[in-house]
Amino acid sequence: MADLKYLRGYPEPLLAQVRQLIAEQRLGDYLQQRYPGRHEVQSDKALYGYVQRLKQDHLKSAPPIDKVLYDNRLDLTHRALGLHTAVSRVQGGKLKAKKEIRVASLFRQAAPEFLQMIVVHELAHLRESEHNRAFYKLCEHMLPGYGQIEFDLRLFLHWREMADR
Repeated sequence: MADLKYLRGYPEPLLAQVRQLIAEQRLGDYLQQRYPGRHEVQSDKALYGYVQRLKQDHLKSAPPIDKVLYDNRLDLTHRALGLHTAVSRVQGGKLKAKKEIRVASLFRQAAPEFLQMIVVHELAHLRESEHNRAFYKLCEHMLPGYGQIEFDLRLFLHWREMADR
């Protein structure tokens, strides 16, 4: 049976349901039914505005974000779908840290819920650097149903990989 590498750590009964969907070739139908739409955030400028709106709604006191863009180099081989980084630059005699968020380009064609989940995940790193209980609680606060959307995103990644074969 297929290796469900994106779903490692999930309980076996849940994995059995996923394997059944795959065996019956219904995984794509399941995803299409749950996430039929595509978002309109196609340019880096639109993505920047989208991230700023989410940040303003949920993390007003967090440090500012200087750069947001879709990154063609981010993919599953880098084990990252989004990155939150602080780039240090020397300005005069001071060291300035610029916050950046990069989102994998595959999300240009994804459902709006998947894009929002990745952006919420990266924004949560402004407050919590580790993937701990507080981090996921913040993600759930910013996006109710975060856990289910993350699981469905993992299904989507597996479905894409199967389609590429």
